Amino acid sequence: MARSLKGIALVVTLGTLLSKFGGLVRQLVIAAAFGVGAAYDAYNYAYVLPGFLLILLGGINGPFHSAMVSVLSRRPRQESAHILSALNTSVSAILLVVTALLVVAADPLITLVGPGLTPELHRIAVVQLQVMAPMALLAGLIGLGFGSLNAADEFWIPAISPLMSSAALVLGVGLLWWQLGAGIALPAAAMTGGVVLAASTLVGALLQWLIQLPALARQGLMRFKLVWDWRHPGVREVWRVMGPATLSSGMLQINVFTDLFFASGIIGAAAGLGYANLLIQTPLGLISNALLVPLLPTFARLTAPADRPQLIARIRQGMMLSTASMLPLGVLFIALGGPIVALVYERGAFDAQASQLVTALLMAYGLGMPAYLGRDVLVRVFYALGDGTTPFRLSVAGIGLNVLFDWLLVGGPTPWGPQSPLNFGAPGLVLATVAINTLTCGALLLLLQRRLQDLPLADWSGDAAKLTAAAVLSGLVSWGISHWVTWPVGLVGLLVQVVGSGVIGLVLFGWMGVMLRIPEVEQIGDALLRRVRRR
Repeated sequence: MARSLKGIALVVTLGTLLSKFGGLVRQLVIAAAFGVGAAYDAYNYAYVLPGFLLILLGGINGPFHSAMVSVLSRRPRQESAHILSALNTSVSAILLVVTALLVVAADPLITLVGPGLTPELHRIAVVQLQVMAPMALLAGLIGLGFGSLNAADEFWIPAISPLMSSAALVLGVGLLWWQLGAGIALPAAAMTGGVVLAASTLVGALLQWLIQLPALARQGLMRFKLVWDWRHPGVREVWRVMGPATLSSGMLQINVFTDLFFASGIIGAAAGLGYANLLIQTPLGLISNALLVPLLPTFARLTAPADRPQLIARIRQGMMLSTASMLPLGVLFIALGGPIVALVYERGAFDAQASQLVTALLMAYGLGMPAYLGRDVLVRVFYALGDGTTPFRLSVAGIGLNVLFDWLLVGGPTPWGPQSPLNFGAPGLVLATVAINTLTCGALLLLLQRRLQDLPLADWSGDAAKLTAAAVLSGLVSWGISHWVTWPVGLVGLLVQVVGSGVIGLVLFGWMGVMLRIPEVEQIGDALLRRVRRR
């Protein structure tokens, strides 16, 4: 990568690493306090809509963020400030209505998301959704602000902002634990625990918005006034990208609703999906932000026909770096799933049965990590080209397929009994998502080839196949070491088992990648060697 991209990637990586560490601590606290009990199980259903909006609208690399970076990167600061003010005004008006709807319609919405919930879980989830409803408004403001900051080459604040949300949840649950002690996990405290989880989440979202305001003011982008300007070319361009992109990402989140619909009939499945997803998102989010945040403005600046060779080189770079990072991590989650879950979660209310459920889910998630990040890289290329429609169409097609795959892979439930022989339980829901992401990634590549016409897909596929073989072999070695070596008993033993087996597998993968002459792996290896020699 160019020196500037390396610098940006380093800042984003450090900020995201802090945020992910905070997220891990948050999840450890929740797991020890509630396990897979009623308060947290209900929270996973109540959080679907507010969390969907926060990820969709307020997330880094989300549609609001991506649209703002794509448009404002090419415009002067004064004009960018006007565009941001106009979008803040119009988006806030829309999201205030959404907030009111979430409060008023909380009961039927929870019924829609979790039709199989018990009356107690349903009641808790309804209250939690009403408490978290204002996150809809905050999500839009967060996404627009962070996109504007990245376009102005301000990367640190957006990268660390999720740390505020984690800190609020840890503090909220910690105070409740201090008050109730071991009684925090009892059924009688489920409603209280659920409300504290929801209120802490809302406070965290508010802090994510507040933390960006000083940076926006410093960059000359903050204007505290209403601006109703729909006709400005920049505003219209943002909406032209943001509209289809939001719908596209929204279609992906509908798959989450579908998963929870089928999960509502499986005891503890929603909580288990939340715990497993956190383990996957920790490295995935770290690498995704470090890769996509610096590449998106680069893609946007290389859309002219004269820059086509450089654009293709950057697309290759993004795809191969995502493949080289996700493949070894995915196989390690499969090979070391049990020890990882036991190390991170198995304490307090999180027992061996919960560990078994989350391990199966984690292994299923591991299969899909390369396709997940590869799809995100390709979607950002289309956004940079001003095309949000193509990803949207593929997302719409993916919804129907996800419903079908979910139904097939959890046994085909019907009023007349199971109709499918493929009953994988809760992991089947993850496998359905993996299949959708893989198909979408392939379709995006083919459509991009049709548009640019010069993508060397055969060469890229050959290198990806080599990396896949190296990842499988390194995963087998890690699994063998983990199972055949006698490790010390206890938490320290688990830590040594996971770290020792994992590091050996990663080193083996890196060595094979260099021997196979994969350019991106060689570049990473050279950079690491230079750092070691300097020290």
